[in-house]
Amino acid sequence: MTMKTQRFEELIVWQKAHALVLEIYKLSKGFPKEETYGITSQVRRSSVSVAANISEGYRKKGKADKLRFLNIAEGSLDETKYYLILIRDLKFIKNEYDKLFELSEEVSKLLNAYSIAIRNSINK
Repeated sequence: MTMKTQRFEELIVWQKAHALVLEIYKLSKGFPKEETYGITSQVRRSSVSVAANISEGYRKKGKADKLRFLNIAEGSLDETKYYLILIRDLKFIKNEYDKLFELSEEVSKLLNAYSIAIRNSINK
C-alpha cells in the first residue's frame, strides 16, 4: 500500500528541487555585481520555477493539469542546467558545478518518475 502525501513539501522531488534553489542562491551571492540583473537573476528565477511548478501542480485535480505543471518544471530545470553550464564556462564557479549538476540530474530523474506515476495512477 502506498502512502499518500498531504502537502507538496512531503514530495521528495520538491525537497530536492528546493535544495537546488537554496544551493543556487547561496552560490550566486558570489557572482560579479554587474550580473545581478543578468545571469544571477536568471538562474535564480529558473531554479525557483522548478520547485514552484511542482508545488502548484500538486493541488491540481486533473491529470492534464498536473502533468502540464510538471512539464513546465522540467523545462525550467533544463533552463537551469544551461545556466549552470554558462556559469561554469564563464568561470563564476569551479568545484561547485559537479555538485549542482548532479543535484539537477537527480531532480530530473525524480520529476520523470513522478510524471510517470501520475500518468499510471490516474489511468487505473
